[in-house]
Amino acid sequence: MPGILTKTRTTLEMIKWEHSIFALPFALTATILAAHGLPAGRTILWILVAMISARTAAMAFNRWADAEIDAANPRTRTRAIPAGQLSRSFVFGFTCMAALVFVLACEQLNPLTLYLSPVVLVVLLGYSYLKRFTRWSHLGLGLALGLAPSAAWVAVRGSLDPRIVVLTAAVMLWAGGFDVLYACQDFDHDRSAGLHSLPQAMGIPAAFVAARLMHVAMLALLVWFGFLFHFRIIGWLGIAAVGLLLAYEHSLVSPRDLRRLNAAFFTMNGVIATVFLAFVAADLWFRI
Repeated sequence: MPGILTKTRTTLEMIKWEHSIFALPFALTATILAAHGLPAGRTILWILVAMISARTAAMAFNRWADAEIDAANPRTRTRAIPAGQLSRSFVFGFTCMAALVFVLACEQLNPLTLYLSPVVLVVLLGYSYLKRFTRWSHLGLGLALGLAPSAAWVAVRGSLDPRIVVLTAAVMLWAGGFDVLYACQDFDHDRSAGLHSLPQAMGIPAAFVAARLMHVAMLALLVWFGFLFHFRIIGWLGIAAVGLLLAYEHSLVSPRDLRRLNAAFFTMNGVIATVFLAFVAADLWFRI
């Protein structure tokens, strides 16, 4: 038992489970909009379980699928599997357990979430292989996070509203744009290993332009989303705050200086998602 607990702790550190906050606020945004307030506590509980377990399965599978790639990359060779802290079989079993928890959580919500759970798992697990054959793998990762608000809407309503898909597209471009920047760290390794990414295909300066265009498009989608859900002043201030935070994030890094990329990618992304949730919740609260 102590060995299993140690391995589980190492696995959670490996997948950075605390970064579940990236997509979770967008899922909760969809949750409160779908319920026009707060849904039943039971619904919120199972949405949280589904979100955390889905992200856990996706990241653990990514580390399992990329173990050999990580071992060859100087930046990632200290990760748990290449470093010998965990076996691939243990991580695969952990992935299966997390995926099972996700399906069980979906079953607790409503029939449609259960029926769609295999489709979601295909997206979550499948994105790990995209960089082997397409430079647009960043959008695959973006879609994996972007499914969160649509999935949460279905969890509350038992059906899908096309309006929430706009938020899914916005989150996809948000996450995809920063994955482009994150991939700039592996420019040399990706070229030597034959892996695909926008930086590898276009060069780092052009990749920065592509990431910024994705984030401009993300803001345009948020504006559309605001009109669809009839935001009032607080909601529009939330979108403005997201724009300012994105601009600040991009000021932290440049094609010639990636040293603060982790601060931009991990810390500020969590702030952006949380700020958007807070403003939308406040906008809705003062209407009720």
